[in-house]
Amino acid sequence: MKYKLYREQQLNCNLETAWKFFSSPENLAEITPKDMSFTVLTKHKNKPIFEGMIIDYIVSPLFSIPLKWKTRIIQVDKNKSFTDFQEKGPYKLWNHHHEFIPNQNGVLMKDTVDYELPFGFLGTFAHTIIVKSKLNKIFDYRYKILEERFNQPKK
Repeated sequence: MKYKLYREQQLNCNLETAWKFFSSPENLAEITPKDMSFTVLTKHKNKPIFEGMIIDYIVSPLFSIPLKWKTRIIQVDKNKSFTDFQEKGPYKLWNHHHEFIPNQNGVLMKDTVDYELPFGFLGTFAHTIIVKSKLNKIFDYRYKILEERFNQPKK
């Protein structure tokens, strides 16, 4: 069964700042809960995101079991959107579309994730009892970290 996760968040920064942060694979660990032991293996230091970019990670989403995850950037529209697609990892399908829409308050960031679990009925069951809640916690954590990073009053 296919699922969709949608989130949006207003960021009080300019478009260039938002794009630079989100299009850098190195920043993913900062917005991922520490208990997931998220590590970016591919080194793209200061390299602009591009279609075809491969990013390898190790992540421990459940029970501290490390899993390899490989994504490919399949779409880039600079300063507007990009999409990462899982080539290898825990999901049968993972397609994550990131959008950045400038407005009078900064940038509205939108995340749309289309995903599917493997194992048919067992995957559906796992989604119901574990995965849906875990994904919501991950994106709740991201929201909190991004609020702290981009939306705190300037001192």
